[in-house]
Amino acid sequence: MFTAQNYIKARSLEEAYTLNQKRGNAILGGGCWLRLGQRSIQNLIDLSDLGLDQIKEGEDSFSLGAMVTLRQLEQSAPLSDAFGTAFADMVRHIVGVQFRNCATLGGSVVSRFGFSDILTLLLALDCEVELAGAGRIPLTDYARMPYDRDVLAWIHVKKDGRRVAYESFRNSETDIPVLTCAMSEKDGVVTAVVGARPGRACRVEASLSLNAGEEEWQAFLDKVGGMHFGSNMRASEAYRRHLASVLLRRAFLRLKGE
Repeated sequence: MFTAQNYIKARSLEEAYTLNQKRGNAILGGGCWLRLGQRSIQNLIDLSDLGLDQIKEGEDSFSLGAMVTLRQLEQSAPLSDAFGTAFADMVRHIVGVQFRNCATLGGSVVSRFGFSDILTLLLALDCEVELAGAGRIPLTDYARMPYDRDVLAWIHVKKDGRRVAYESFRNSETDIPVLTCAMSEKDGVVTAVVGARPGRACRVEASLSLNAGEEEWQAFLDKVGGMHFGSNMRASEAYRRHLASVLLRRAFLRLKGE
């Protein structure tokens, strides 16, 4: 459990950014992961008054605020219309509804956990993150960056006609995943993302028709197999490598509508 000397409700994104530059300060977010640590925080920064708890649909993209909860993503009709069940599939195994009503999108993306369902799906889409200091940068770049003290404000997801499917495997319904997989397709280019390897999600792109034969599909899997898979208490490297081929094939069939 953490302790905080001061609680500050930020009046602007600029104020939150300035406050967060001090090492002893921290962004509150949903507080679901923060409470699991043992920290003494000088100033706890709350972003709840900054209008970041909204899902905005524009002509070309969705703007997802950092304070949007996982439950909002799960129930969003506009996201469902654009991406099918992908966002609901992404979060439905994460602990339970009570947790998803508190946990925020921003906390999940900023943390860049190796086991993150959220990062796995978003990397399969064409996304940018908007930071208070660095501005807008591709999520693919942000996911590889070391942790810093910038403040995440928005995640922008392009509406470009991309089809996407999400699959994960867990040893029990609400456990941390053994492996996560997402696949998207646009204009004959397939993007596969594999997370919980147990490292941070990794992305592979290749030209692959949805009508590809077994030989083309195997060549694609060989490319995915070049990722590093590791072992931990949940699964071995060999098991994860085999599981990746199974989950990606399922996602591929879903993209085809089968």
